[in-house]
Amino acid sequence: MTGISYDRATAEQYRLAREVPRAGLAAWRAAIEAAVEATAEAAVEATAERTPGLTPGTTVLDVGAGTGGFAAALHDWFGVHVVAVEPAEAMRALIPRAPATDGRPGIEALAGRADALPVPDGGADAAWLGSVLHHIPDLPAAARELRRALKPGAPVLIRNLFPGRADRDLRVRFFPETVAEIDGYRTVDGVCADFAAAGFVRRRLVAVPQESAPSLGHYARLLRRDTDSKLRALSDEDFERGMARLRAADPAAPATSWMDLLVLA
Repeated sequence: MTGISYDRATAEQYRLAREVPRAGLAAWRAAIEAAVEATAEAAVEATAERTPGLTPGTTVLDVGAGTGGFAAALHDWFGVHVVAVEPAEAMRALIPRAPATDGRPGIEALAGRADALPVPDGGADAAWLGSVLHHIPDLPAAARELRRALKPGAPVLIRNLFPGRADRDLRVRFFPETVAEIDGYRTVDGVCADFAAAGFVRRRLVAVPQESAPSLGHYARLLRRDTDSKLRALSDEDFERGMARLRAADPAAPATSWMDLLVLA
């Protein structure tokens, strides 16, 4: 995975600026539960066997885990064992360590890349890729590696922005020039094609809201240009114009942003 080079200070800023507060992720929990349940039902229809879903004792790969915000959420919500794979040492050092369950740590942080996962064959019950697709230089190779690491029928849950579908993202709202960066991302159809070559089938695509901060005023205070590849790509003038728009907005208004959940299995 490529992109921003993270030292300890940048990783700390990333955690403060980019991790969505747990209270703002309620819709994501519901969307993940619904997607996994639908995937399990589809597995029954295809093979007469039901995948275990996200239940205590199952294993979720968090690929490109960053500072572990979603690793912690998945563990807390579902009681799963999370293997958080993150190449940046400074980011990996900030991933929370959950108490051990069934002789294994609740959250295990490992060095690795999407195309070289440090896990055995066929041992994971699901994979989570949160805002990481644009940092993976060889997505077909990553899809093949996920196919190796996952059990048959296990879902890949992708949280990302996609070209043509990002108009409700807060950054696009206040920094419309970021659309040019997003337009360079893999499309939904392109991602599905890459994963289809590795044996995955598209199961679901839904837009999910999140409260990125308690309010727009709070969001403006947290925003850090150097922790976001889309904002880093802007000129100084475009960034300052966007910050002026954000500061001029009602500071008490909800900081609601939307991203897509793409599910393959």
